Amino acid sequence: MQITIVIPIYNSESTIGKLVPNLIENLKEVSLQIVLVNDGSSDKSHEACLSLREAYSSIVEYINLARNFGEHNAVMAGLNYAKGDYVVIMDDDFQNPPREVPRLVAEAKDKGYDIVYTCYEKKCHSWFRNFGSKFNEKIANLMLDKPKDLYLSSFKCLSAFVVREIIKYKGPFPYIDGLALRCTRNIGIIKAQHQKREDGKSNYTLKKLVNLWLNMFVNFSIIPLRISVFLGLILGGMGILISIYVIIEKILYPGVPVGWTSLMLAVMVFSGVQLLTLGLLGEYVGRLLLSNNQTPQFVVREIYAGETNE
Repeated sequence: MQITIVIPIYNSESTIGKLVPNLIENLKEVSLQIVLVNDGSSDKSHEACLSLREAYSSIVEYINLARNFGEHNAVMAGLNYAKGDYVVIMDDDFQNPPREVPRLVAEAKDKGYDIVYTCYEKKCHSWFRNFGSKFNEKIANLMLDKPKDLYLSSFKCLSAFVVREIIKYKGPFPYIDGLALRCTRNIGIIKAQHQKREDGKSNYTLKKLVNLWLNMFVNFSIIPLRISVFLGLILGGMGILISIYVIIEKILYPGVPVGWTSLMLAVMVFSGVQLLTLGLLGEYVGRLLLSNNQTPQFVVREIYAGETNE
């Protein structure tokens, strides 16, 4: 059995050089492939990855992307080069302890799961990141029909079957968990330790969290469109009722003027809903346009794999 570990890297020069040897030590009993994907780092992560590739050329494969595409795009790049029977996706900052990887793979292999997610008794992210994760989980329950007790951790193990299905997606807006949940519900969960970052700070900004949320919200469900239809029906019905009320009031009390405030309130509410719906439709249409224009999911600048470097 071969195990592949895919690690997306962004500004991790101080951690990746220690993480890879630690992984190799913890998995020395198995056939191992480690795929490092440099997602346009601005520090010396590239040089660190080249050193690891030189030191462990039979294990480490290195993909250097042309620019920063985002974590999920970088993971997709790594999955396209994964050869293992099981593929573990993990972060580059030691928040996912390397010693947990064998447990994760063993759970998938022994119980025949397609996916095994980790969950944590205590997360060591910032309050902002934890809030974003909780919000993302609530939306995923609705949009992806996700089991409510399942935490969509970035530290997970996928079978080769699931990986083959995931990489069939060629669009520019991948969401790994959405793609995985499209093809299976044979999912396991284990508790794992979550550690503080060994160095630096989280690269997830508000903009990146919003983009990730939009990828899930728009790319993998038409529920937002259905919500806009029901919202339009509800507000349209309210508008009819208000109109009937105003007409009756005018007939019964001809001297009472129609209120300017209520009129402006109605205009603002309905205009706001119309703009929201148009914006939502625009998001869908824009993503279709970018997909049809073959916007790349990722662009590989260099590949260091096997016995050759390209």
